[in-house]
Amino acid sequence: MKRAAATKHSSASRKQRNAELENPAVPEFDILIAGGGMVGASLAAALAPLALKIAVVEAIRFGSRGQPSYDERITAVSWGSRRIFEGMGLWPQIAPQATPIHHIHVSDQGHLGMTRLHAAEMGVGALGYVAPNRVIGLALSEFLARQPHIALLAPAKLTNVNMQADEVHATLEGDGISNLKTIKTRLLVAADGANSQIREQLGIKVRTWDYGQSAVICNVSVERPQAHTAYERFTRNGPLALLPMGEDRYALIWTVVSERLPEILSLDDAGFLRAAAAGFNGRLGRFLKAGRRQAYPLSLVRADTQLRGRAVIAGNAAHSLHPIAGQGFNLSLRDVATLADTLADINASGGDLGDERQLHAYIRMRRRDQLATALFTDALTRVFTNPLGVVSLARNLGLLGLEVFPPARRMLARQNMGIAGRLPRLARALRINSDAES
Repeated sequence: MKRAAATKHSSASRKQRNAELENPAVPEFDILIAGGGMVGASLAAALAPLALKIAVVEAIRFGSRGQPSYDERITAVSWGSRRIFEGMGLWPQIAPQATPIHHIHVSDQGHLGMTRLHAAEMGVGALGYVAPNRVIGLALSEFLARQPHIALLAPAKLTNVNMQADEVHATLEGDGISNLKTIKTRLLVAADGANSQIREQLGIKVRTWDYGQSAVICNVSVERPQAHTAYERFTRNGPLALLPMGEDRYALIWTVVSERLPEILSLDDAGFLRAAAAGFNGRLGRFLKAGRRQAYPLSLVRADTQLRGRAVIAGNAAHSLHPIAGQGFNLSLRDVATLADTLADINASGGDLGDERQLHAYIRMRRRDQLATALFTDALTRVFTNPLGVVSLARNLGLLGLEVFPPARRMLARQNMGIAGRLPRLARALRINSDAES
């Protein structure tokens, strides 16, 4: 009853805030976030303690819930991302349904190259977690619905952006508002995905590298599950990854060359399970059950710039990576933490949140991590899908080197866990605050 009452109150508050938008006297916001997926919603949650007036526009209604199923989608959350969620105050809602990863086993089929990563060696509770998107999304939407200064506009979308010297005029349409509405904001954040329409409207070009590969994703059950252990296995038929989801369930990500995609998708469940299990040489026994298969083309996408006037490009709109190292969402969440820090500093000094000169500080701080992560995932993709013998020898020597040289292994793990270098407040599990203390 308490949860139902809270949900009803949140819904009423949201309707009241949205109704205010129809009043021409209150069309202005400090920040407008286009895209209320996990990245856009995380940014709004990160900024909540500043009590800025924020609007989040999303094409799908917030809090939409479906019955969880065997096939529900998951996200790999790094240890650093856990700390960011802790700083937002959201991790207690996510943790009960997140499966910790204590060990990662990386190997190359048919060769001796292998390396293992362990949480205990790194001095952390887990290398990362496997969390249902449903759980993360619900924690974010319920938190945002309780914030009186954050308006959730959904379902709705931005149809036009007009950049002015001292503000941005944005036109919205959709069922989340009663009619077309122009609102003003000091800062626009485009977090509307890899095919960002806002990015296109702003005239920002992207560079795209097509890998000629697709990721086949589904959930599987295995005969001999290894508790809290994730696997990355490089095979002649493409890299295979298994992420633990509890009990005997794993999320399987199989990268295949696009020419083979019809063949893999046309296999019946029994044939698909045998082919996937063969990639692990019986390490987890037979694969017993497969969920619905989904396939996505893979490419590396990077925006030429992430700042244009009073607009910041974020999430997949700024960079979309190969999933081989599970870094996409985690990289974006590190962007969120740093952008929140930057905006908190600007706000504390009484500055203009949309001042392009001050926002360059965010771009400078994120450049190194973004480039290093993009190069790392790109190199993994090219090296571990190359069949040439000399490349195979080099990658196996690299894996063996990591196994026998702990300092290099720990350095790599810290980078992938999101705890390397100078960290913003949220990445240290500290709450963003209005006085912007470091």
